[in-house]
Amino acid sequence: MPTWVLSQSSHSVILYVVFFYVRYGVSYRDLEEIMAERGVEIDHATLNRWVVKFSPLIAANTQARKRPTAISWRMDETYIKVRGKWTYLYRAVDRDGQTLDVMLSERRDTAAARRFFKRAVGTNGVPDRIAIDKSGANLAGLQNLNVLLKFTGSGKTIKIVQFKYLNNVVEQDHRFIKRVTRPILGFKALHMAASTLAGIETAHMIRKGQLGQNGFSPFKQFAALTA
Repeated sequence: MPTWVLSQSSHSVILYVVFFYVRYGVSYRDLEEIMAERGVEIDHATLNRWVVKFSPLIAANTQARKRPTAISWRMDETYIKVRGKWTYLYRAVDRDGQTLDVMLSERRDTAAARRFFKRAVGTNGVPDRIAIDKSGANLAGLQNLNVLLKFTGSGKTIKIVQFKYLNNVVEQDHRFIKRVTRPILGFKALHMAASTLAGIETAHMIRKGQLGQNGFSPFKQFAALTA
């Protein structure tokens, strides 16, 4: 097979390698080798640049096109290593396990929790209730959001439920993200981690059928998000 040296205009191949990376948990060097076996020369640094550049754009389109979610939410954090230190990936799903929003933060405190809840509500609307763990920071962040909603919104506030077993849904949902990120062995910068995780979450949402296009392959659904 002749070798094809990839150009930046090769849209479909760029989408293919970005999707393959965020969906299947391979390292950049492994993906470089996989593409070389198919006659496509791409160095691992270029692969990294593509994932970091295009994943957030595709993730934004995913949020705009996803199916409606339930108004009962579950929220929890998991850990992601960046520059050798643990950071916090805030994640929320609805009662059915459908992804609502995610946010990477260097800190796990009231300000970060408030920022995440405001972001999730801005994207998905105000839920009836949110189940959280016993974290005081998450409780304070959600209470602060309720104050804001009471005085600047429609007056509707969110019922806060602190009950560990209700959060089993989101804790189980962390597993896919951890499995895909395990071969990465840590990120070198927070913005690179956040961008890559946006792509991983998009692939996970497609896997869960959140785009309502079950007649199409996962890759075709991913590619359609660029249109």
